[in-house]
Parts: sequence; structure tokens; C-alpha cells
Amino acid sequence: MRNNIRIPAAGPVLAALALALTLAGCVTAPVGPAPTIAWRVRRPALQELERFGLDGRVAVAVGNQGFNAGIRWAQAGAVTRLALTGPLGAGGVEVTANGADLSVVTSSGKRMGNAAARAELQEKLGFEPPLTSIRYWVLGVPDPATPASVRLDSRQRLTALTQDGWRVDYASYMPVGAEWLPRLLTLRRAGVRVRMIVEAWQL
Repeated sequence: MRNNIRIPAAGPVLAALALALTLAGCVTAPVGPAPTIAWRVRRPALQELERFGLDGRVAVAVGNQGFNAGIRWAQAGAVTRLALTGPLGAGGVEVTANGADLSVVTSSGKRMGNAAARAELQEKLGFEPPLTSIRYWVLGVPDPATPASVRLDSRQRLTALTQDGWRVDYASYMPVGAEWLPRLLTLRRAGVRVRMIVEAWQL
């Protein structure tokens, strides 16, 4: 099953970080230990990162129901494409999110948009995912559009985030180029738990 979701300047330090991220290219595996970078620098740099991808796995639990699936994420500006492969119906779902616009393609090739797409996701997943905010959460930063409560570790990385009724816990990170990016994170809200393991990042 596949899913496609389209879901301040910081001076020379930020410029150096942005250059390092650019030079990292397509980093799909850890490349040595990444340095510790101040949160006030890391946060805006990652929030402004427009292109990235990841491959991994998710385990979703809603009430007494649950499933596991493979996940492939591709971000290009405001457009999020998400492919889930696994026991979701006949084999998969593709979601594309672009702001308020949402489209879903089922494993049978049926295409749905907006209201119908949201209803399909609700049926397949058991909840409506916060697509706009997850685009930031997977990078280990809050969505800049709404207030958030954060907790950091000694390396200036998120260990916990609370935003828009969701709590996100970060259990581990991996060094990717000049950055630390999440390897294991868990999203929780009102009977919903989504655990994501990232196996490879692309920057």
C-alpha cells in the first residue's frame, strides 16, 4: 500500500547550518557524530527546511485496534507526499497534502479529494492525522504556526513536545550530515498512539 500526503534569519550561524544541510545531499545513513547546535539556531533552520525525505515504519494503535505499516515520506515545500505500505485494506494508501487541499489514492486506484479523502483516512487509520504539523514534528521541531511546549536534552534536541492536543516523545536520534534528526518518536492523543521508526533520512 502506498500513501502520498501533501500535507527568522539567524545571521551567519544559521547560514553556516543551512550550507551544511545543503552540502549533506542525500544522506541516507548516519555519517559520524553530529555537533551540538543551539536550539535557537536548530529550530528555525529545521522549520525552514523545505525538502527532505524519510523511509521507515509506523505502528498505529487506536483503542483496541492497531496495525503496522511501512512509510515513505517526501516533502517539497508545502507539499507532503506520504506512502504507507502494509495491512491497510488491500495493500496501501497514498496521500498528498498541500495546505488545506488533501487527496487520497487507495490501493484499488480510487482517487478522492478533501472531505472524501479525510473520511477515507479516518476509516483506514482510525483517526485524522494532523498532517500540517507532522511535517515539522518528524524533523524534531514544533509547528511554527501554533504555540507549543517543549523539553530539550543536553544536546539541544527535543525530548518531548506538546502542541494542538498532541504529545510527541522523542526516544532517540541519529546523526545525519551536520544535524541530529529523530530516529524514534511517538505521537499520542486521546486513545491514539503512533510510533514511528526512521530507518533512513534524505536531505
